[in-house]
Amino acid sequence: MAGPIDDVVRELLVRQLDAWLPAALHRSRRATFVQAYGAAPGGMAEAALRVLDEFTDLLRGRRLTAPVLAPAVDRAALDAVHRELDSPSGLDIHAVDGGVDALPAVLSAASAAGGPLLAYVDASTGPPPAPATLAAVARGRPADLLLVLAGPGEHRAALAAAGFPLVADVELVAADGAARLVAFATGAGKTLDAFKDAMWAVDEYAGVRYRDPHDPEGHLLDISERPHPGPLRRELLAHLASVGSATVTELRVFTTTDTVYRAADATRVITALVNGGQVRREPESGRLGGDVRILPVSGGPASAASPG
Repeated sequence: MAGPIDDVVRELLVRQLDAWLPAALHRSRRATFVQAYGAAPGGMAEAALRVLDEFTDLLRGRRLTAPVLAPAVDRAALDAVHRELDSPSGLDIHAVDGGVDALPAVLSAASAAGGPLLAYVDASTGPPPAPATLAAVARGRPADLLLVLAGPGEHRAALAAAGFPLVADVELVAADGAARLVAFATGAGKTLDAFKDAMWAVDEYAGVRYRDPHDPEGHLLDISERPHPGPLRRELLAHLASVGSATVTELRVFTTTDTVYRAADATRVITALVNGGQVRREPESGRLGGDVRILPVSGGPASAASPG
């Protein structure tokens, strides 16, 4: 793999693995980190595995299984990384030749079901993973999935059907118009929040920007710790126009799962909307807590189309 989008995806994977591994090994004496590629990984697999060098102390007395599945695995490169790592015997890195949908067999051989599982699946060069593949990943306890696709589709419904209750997704768009979709699926709200934080903290690479798959206007957003709030204002106003009212907590959850923004971004935008008179709150005064209800004002729905 090569190119600025691949650089952003690699950083997202490395950040996710960096956050997942300590929690997984404190939770259980065995865990699985699996990578599955629809094409040659091109160095991505090795870059992710090198993260393990920071956590070799946690591997003592535990077992981490780390299979790499791809149509043509570079076994020599994986062996070289394994030799680089100051790893105890509890680390099992092995290569498997095959496509993405061979993942259920790989997970079964690794006895991954029932233990912490982080799966990175790059299906950007072919069709989305089969339902059985997603269901096999969801059998982890807990299970987290970082999924890369060629573009938006029916992935959210497929992930929900597989057993992932929480999904966030974002399109990565390069300066030349090339795009790829990244979806993160999990069962834990804190894990989803952590992914969103990591998503906005990555470095900018050669003009790569984010696009919200749920934004009908398809605005491009610079990667920044404080992203431009305009699209979120519009999406929150449109959502309120649709549902009639919602609590601050409900709007924060909507923001996390149905937009590219974070819960903290929702709080800032809701505060600005209230102060600007574009929405009203019940009760009218006091702290803007999670149980405060937010309602459109008269004519509020029309303001959803106003510029950000």
